[in-house]
Order: sequence, then C-alpha cells, then structure tokens
Amino acid sequence: MQRFGTFLSNMVLPNIGAFIAWGLITALFIQTGWVKLIGDAFGYDGGYGFVSVLGAWTNADGTPMHDSAGIVGPMITYLLPLLIGYTGGRMMYNDSLRGGVVGAIATMGAITGASVPMFLGAMVMGPLGGWSMKKLDALWAHKIRPGFEMLVNNFSAGIWGGILAVVGFVVAGPFVQGFSTFAGNVVDFLVERNLLPLTSIFIEPAKILFLNNAINQGILTPLGTTAAQTDGQSILFLLEANPGPGLGLLLAFAVFGRGAAKSSAPGAILIQFIGGIHEIYFPYVLAKPKLIAAVILGGMAGVFTNVIFGSGLRSPASPGSIIAVWASSPPSSLLGVTASVIVAAGVCFLVASFLLKIDKGTDDGDLSAATAQMEANKGKKSSVSGMLAGSGAAGNGPIHSIVFACDAGMGSSAMGASVLRKKVHGAGFTDVTVVNKAISNLSDDVDLVVTHQDLTDRARQRTPSATHVSVENFMASPRYDEIVELLQRQNGSGAGTPAAASSAGGVDSGLLARESIVLDASGDKAAAIEQAGDLLVAAGAVDTSYVRAMHERETSVSTYMGNLLAIPHGTNEAKPAIKRSAISFVRFPQGVDWNGKQVKFVIGIAGAGDDHLKLLGRIAEIFTDDAQVARLEQARTQDDVLAVLGAMQPA
Repeated sequence: MQRFGTFLSNMVLPNIGAFIAWGLITALFIQTGWVKLIGDAFGYDGGYGFVSVLGAWTNADGTPMHDSAGIVGPMITYLLPLLIGYTGGRMMYNDSLRGGVVGAIATMGAITGASVPMFLGAMVMGPLGGWSMKKLDALWAHKIRPGFEMLVNNFSAGIWGGILAVVGFVVAGPFVQGFSTFAGNVVDFLVERNLLPLTSIFIEPAKILFLNNAINQGILTPLGTTAAQTDGQSILFLLEANPGPGLGLLLAFAVFGRGAAKSSAPGAILIQFIGGIHEIYFPYVLAKPKLIAAVILGGMAGVFTNVIFGSGLRSPASPGSIIAVWASSPPSSLLGVTASVIVAAGVCFLVASFLLKIDKGTDDGDLSAATAQMEANKGKKSSVSGMLAGSGAAGNGPIHSIVFACDAGMGSSAMGASVLRKKVHGAGFTDVTVVNKAISNLSDDVDLVVTHQDLTDRARQRTPSATHVSVENFMASPRYDEIVELLQRQNGSGAGTPAAASSAGGVDSGLLARESIVLDASGDKAAAIEQAGDLLVAAGAVDTSYVRAMHERETSVSTYMGNLLAIPHGTNEAKPAIKRSAISFVRFPQGVDWNGKQVKFVIGIAGAGDDHLKLLGRIAEIFTDDAQVARLEQARTQDDVLAVLGAMQPA
C-alpha cells in the first residue's frame, strides 16, 4: 500500500503547482470569487468584463454570459488530467518523454469519454500507456535498420497511442465516471447523516503509517476536484490536510511533554503548521502510540466543524500548511475552515495533554527510535527527521567501528563499505574501521551499522546498542555525508590524515574473465539476473542452484546500487553453491527497469572468500565517477571493460 501510495503521489505531486494555479484562478475569477466579492463590497456596480470571461459567468437563468468557455473549466477538464497522464507515462517508461507522450494520448481518450474530471482515468491510462509502449519498443529493439529509427518510433507511438485513446474513450472513461458517481454518492450519504467525521478513524492512523498517499492522491483528491467543479468547493480536501490535529498534539508536548520531545516540539510546530510538513509529528505518536486517540478525535472534530459550517476548499492544499489551506479556501468557507483547524487543534491538545499527564513514565519515549520507525514506515529518509533525532545517532561517544551489513555480506555491503570507507578516511578519520558483514554475523560490539532501508530492522535486532543508518542508493547516498558530519561532531575534526590511495592493480582474470563480459544484452530484470548468473555458471564458479538463489535474494531486498548499477548475488544460505569467487559483467544499452530505477550495468557476484572484495572496491569507485561510467557505456570490447576496471584504485 505504501508503494502504491507513493506511486500515485509521484504522478500528482510534480503537478501540484498546476493544481494551485487552477485553485487561485478559480478563487479569483469565478462568479462567487474574490474579485466579485471585493467589488460588490466596495459598491462597484459596473460590469466585470474580462473577469467574467475568464470565469465563464452565467446569467440568472443559467445561460452563459459569453461564448468563451473561460479558463477554469478547460484547466480542470484537460490540463490537469493530461499532466497527470503524461507524468505517469513518463514514470513507467524510465523517465522517457516517449512514455509521457503516449500516456497523455491515452489519457485524452479517457477525458473525452466521460463528463467528470478524469483524474482517476489519468492515473490508469497514463501509466498503462508508458508501460505498454516500453514493452512494445523492447520487441523490436536493435532490429530496426539504420536510418529508419525515427520513422518506426514515431509511427509506433502514434498508432499505439491512438489505440489506447480509443480504449480510454470506450472503457476507462465510462468506468471511472461510474466509479466517481458511486463514490460521490457514498460521500453524500456520509455527509447527509453526519457520518463523515468517522473517516478520521482510518485517515489519521493511515497518515502515521504513510498510507495517506494512497488515500489522498488515489481517492480524496480526484473526488474532491470533481465536487469542487460542481459545488465550488469540497470538504474532501480537508479530511487529510487539516493541520489542526498535528498542531494540537505538538502543543501538548510543548506544554506537558518531557525531555527531547518537549524541547523539540516548538520547532516542530513551525515545520508542521507553517511549513505544512505533517510527518514531523508522526514520531511523537509512534513514541507513545496511545496518542493516536488524540489525533483521531482531533481529526473528527475538525471534519464535524466543516460539516456544520458547510465549508471546504476549492483545490488541494499541498503542502498541508495553514497558508495553503487559507489560500485554497473560498470566501464563504474561510470562517468555517479556520474554525475547523482551531477546533481540531483544541480537541487534540486537550486529549493529548490528558494522556500525557496521566502517563506514569519518566520520559516521553525514545524519539530517536520512533523517528527511525517513521523512516522505516516511509521507506526513505525523512527530510525533517534530523530536527528530531539529530544525525540518528544513539549515543554521543566517539565512533571507532562502522559495519556495512547486508543479507549475504558478499556484494552490496562490500561496495557500500568501499564508498563509505573512502569518504570516512578521506575526511581524516583513518582510525575508524569500515568493514562489511552479513547481518547474521553482526555482534553488538560495533558503534554504527549501515544497511539498506529494508534490512535496518533486522540489523537493529542484532545490534540494538549501535547507531543505525538506512540507505537506499549505495553509490551516492546523502547519508554518507551525514555519517562524516556525525564523526566530526562525536570524534572531533579528522583524527588522522586522509588515507592515501594504493597503487592501481590489474583485474584478476580468475575473477572477471573476458568470457563473462556481455556488452549488448536486452530483457527485463528477471532475464538480467538469469544472464548474469548463467555467466557465473559457465565460468565454473557456481552451481546452477546459485542462480535461483540470486532471484530469491532480489525478492527480499533489491540489489540496485544507484548510478545505473545493480549487483545481483545469492542469499547467505546459497554460499555452499559457490565453488570459487567470480564476477560477471552484463551491459544493457537500452536499460532495465529495476523496481522503478533504470539499470544499464548488471554485475553478478559470487564470493567464496574475500578475494573478490578488491575488485568490488574498484567497481564502487567507478560508479561514483561519471567519467568512468561514461567509459563503460562507450566500451566496444571486453578488453575496454577490463581496462576501465584495471585502471581504478583498489578500495
């Protein structure tokens, strides 16, 4: 659900500026907008001319005042869905403009096949267009005669886009319109019976678990936009974005909290209420889970207030700042919206204060651990977590040992450790050891443990007293720089001199043979893993069972390293299938979709001992150097690849 929500938000959030532009234009120029409201308030009795044209005003009998459709209607009908469809298509085709164009064409069919704003249709047809175009292009990749590429590419995109537009018109448009009608009826049912506040029982916990994107971007924003087009506003925009519950919770900690939670709450209030970054208060709830009752009741009170006032927003408020909320409020709803924020904050404050006062604990929980849990829920580092937990360190003493851990300890961790070691030693901390290990071999005697974000919980169980840092991109993670900054704070400025690089060494042909290098491969991720594994089998380095273990490893934790590189390898249990250490190198000129990331270089790894680590260190250095990656992209022969690897300094 988190991944699905993130996928939806990745289509919507890049286009929030367009939503805001539409909301501002709507707020200013429609017949009940600010321009006419202010004009009437000052007794202006002239015609509104250009403003009425922009807003497509109507006469008393409902007939249009002008021939123009204005700007408000076309923006919501065409511009916003097309932007979402284009973004979704581009995402599914490895950020390719070609995928975006086909996604937009397919979305246009859905738009014209329905009478409601086609946001949900765009979220379906856009990604479908990009994904299907990528699959079609793969069928004739490297088979087009030179000089005919543009002809084939343009006509294939046009023909397939046209087909999808028809599918969108016939299938997607009517289906989404039916779904929108049904969902709208459900919302009306809840509103008429004053049951809408009950949605906070699901929405507020979903926010804490980062499932809000699936709810907000997948349901509330499309339905709210449709309602806003008809009614001029929608309460749905405020079900999740109301900053009141978070404000009330943080105020309670600022007044009645203890320790780090109390001292950090005032700063968190500014980030949450003014900046609109709601995730800043999630760790406070995770540290004391019973406080979820406070945010639920606060959310329900805010929704109930909006129901009483009949208030809502004209467009999504993103981020959920009070400034964005007020900017999206129509004049008639400004009082009700403001009241809903105040009431939500007040109720949440009272409940949270009561729960904090009766709590018998001596502190307000481990905020650092709760922040780490929040980042694990989110699936990546929070942009505001440093304000709550500093660098993420569990302690303040000097750091002498760093372990980069992964499942098997033979590939990902070795390359990550190489990159991190170079940064740490290069900063002058030559007395700090940086090694790689399998998680199963960890012992609770190290100072700092670095793992892929999907493995951090397992590593924390093995080394609960260590500082834990999660990374996603092994080659160029911003967390490496944060670790260096942590060392500077806790160890002092560099304890030694920068480590000198050792002399370059040639590549051991026993590890990477010319026969194990393929420069013109194609296929999907599964085929890439299979080919890299088959090369290891052909080299006599592993049994065939090791290839199956490579696929199993990928299902648990991705071996994507960053910078176009993936290094598939077997699980820790598959080590008996390794006869000797070896590496295979497969280049995919057209790229491979690796869980949403583009990969052009797939390096299969089998490590029986430590003799492959030197080459992995050189590979890690290559893929942090754009010039060396470019040389590999341009390599014509296996010897060209070996020359690049052999020219690198070992880690």
